Amino acid sequence: MKAKKSICVFCGSSGRVDEAYRQAATRFGTLVGEKGYDLVYGGGHVGLMGIAADAALAAGASVVGVIPKFLQDYEVGHDGLNELVVTDNMHDRKRIMYERSDAFVILPGGLGTMDETFEVVTWTQLGLSAKPVVLANINGFWDPLVGLIDHLVTTGFAREENRSIIQVANSVDEIFPMVAAAPVTRGDVDSKWV
Repeated sequence: MKAKKSICVFCGSSGRVDEAYRQAATRFGTLVGEKGYDLVYGGGHVGLMGIAADAALAAGASVVGVIPKFLQDYEVGHDGLNELVVTDNMHDRKRIMYERSDAFVILPGGLGTMDETFEVVTWTQLGLSAKPVVLANINGFWDPLVGLIDHLVTTGFAREENRSIIQVANSVDEIFPMVAAAPVTRGDVDSKWV
């Protein structure tokens, strides 16, 4: 039996955000379930992460949350998931999220979202990963980041080919064709390197 693809989403834990981002998280989670994917995410019940998880569950997706012990109370660990993995630290959280996913989608978020994103992008740059990374550029939210990456390339701090590591979707609906062609790749990298 062929394994279902899992999409990992990185996104904000804040609920004090524009309604457009909340709607995008709902649409994303709904489409994850409707299109037959599983969801892996940071395990919280709050903010965009909770919205996306709830929508995916409602649409029939299997949802796995991965949360470190020290954040379980702060981010209000989601108790309605198919599986909640509690880790000892952030490094284990990111490693497990990586190992259990075939593609990464980045919805609007804060510094934690950027940390998770850049770690996966760096692994790809170093040849440790080939999993798709898609920025959900809702209402131009990630335009400054895309501009920064262009700046890194033009100033010689990143190679031209590194631009293609991150694909940019300007709507939630554009995300899924970008990850559809990705093979099921869970566990493709030796965890000693990540």
